[in-house]
Amino acid sequence: MTILLISPTVDAEKRTNKGLMIPQLALYILEGLTPERFDVEVIEEETQEVNLEHKCDLVAISCMTANAPRAYQLCDDFQKRGKTVVLGGVHPTILPDEALLHANAVVIGEAEGVWETLLCDFENNTLKQKYHNPNPDLEKYVRKDFRKIASKRLFNIIPILTTRGCPYNCDFCCVTNLFGQKIRHISVENVVRDIKESKAKVFIFLDDNIIGNPAYAKALFRAIKPLKIKWVGQASISLLVGDDELIRLAAESGCQSLFLGIESVSVKQLLSMRKSIKEIQHLERAFKKVKKMGILIHASIVFGFDDDTKEIFDETVQFLVRNKVSTVSFNVLTPYPGTKVYEKLKNEDRLITTDWKYYDHNTVVFKPKNMTPLELQMGKINARKKFYSKTSVLKRLLGNWYKPFVYLSMNLGHMKQVKVESSRVANLKTNLLRQ
Repeated sequence: MTILLISPTVDAEKRTNKGLMIPQLALYILEGLTPERFDVEVIEEETQEVNLEHKCDLVAISCMTANAPRAYQLCDDFQKRGKTVVLGGVHPTILPDEALLHANAVVIGEAEGVWETLLCDFENNTLKQKYHNPNPDLEKYVRKDFRKIASKRLFNIIPILTTRGCPYNCDFCCVTNLFGQKIRHISVENVVRDIKESKAKVFIFLDDNIIGNPAYAKALFRAIKPLKIKWVGQASISLLVGDDELIRLAAESGCQSLFLGIESVSVKQLLSMRKSIKEIQHLERAFKKVKKMGILIHASIVFGFDDDTKEIFDETVQFLVRNKVSTVSFNVLTPYPGTKVYEKLKNEDRLITTDWKYYDHNTVVFKPKNMTPLELQMGKINARKKFYSKTSVLKRLLGNWYKPFVYLSMNLGHMKQVKVESSRVANLKTNLLRQ
């Protein structure tokens, strides 16, 4: 039997800049969980075309919210051709009944602990509609085809996963819906095995918070230090503030850059979040500690909270430039289904659309409290434009001189994307003004 595993794009007519694509891992874990009696082909639609006439027995599609409409379209097309289709990922986990309108079965949550059962049921013509294991065993090593993964990456960056779960349960985040609030770990031995078997030297840890358990993180960093690799990852800045050893060990193990979820530089907004850093001064001290260890900072900013006014855009850019932050992702608040923000905005009749393809961090899909949707959209676009201006890049270069070539290459990549985004501004204005 042949299984086709698909990760769909958001738009069948467009593709993401390869330099900004986050490496996929979920489908390769599925491939590794699949018994050898099955033939498996993995398709990432961002880099490959999906052949609807593919001679396969089972189609499994993993999707998030933004690419759910495209996933549903593929499901419908494959089902018309007599194929059995399974859906999984964040969006089907949150809205399994919606997903079942397009698929024969849905995997809720993680695939470990249910995938082999699903395949046996499929072989025996006893496929169930829903499969869910809330506490899958992560101890068993899952082999991945790293050659296949590397062949689809622009810079041969290999994705690695070490932990699942997040204790913060932020109002705007749906990570806990998928992985839960309890932090669980893949053994350090198995992470090291992944790194060695990949034969690669550059990695991205896909964890939502690689230092969520400091004791585990320190053991991991000590174990990978002798491997002489380079890596980037995502971390909670609040845990870095009071633990100098943790930052030092991360740097010594090869950490080049950390993605830090700052979300907002508004003191009022920080106080409303479930985070331990409550003052801007604490953020600034944390930045200095991280930069002192030679680690570049990639900050994540979200605009559109109810406390945000039109002044937040300039205030944020000034803060980021003043602190010479290396790079930044500017996002608009996205009320993903299943989150408290979604329920709040829905109850207040503030959602503009529930067409999931617009739930992409970049498009305003709700009515902000202190500005219009157009003002929020343009404020986000202009903030990014100012931050990645030539003047800003040069100002921040002095604070990133410890890795000048990496810093400049990253900023140049973002500057190119700013031009692409700016070219779409006219269409965005037209669409938002109609609402």
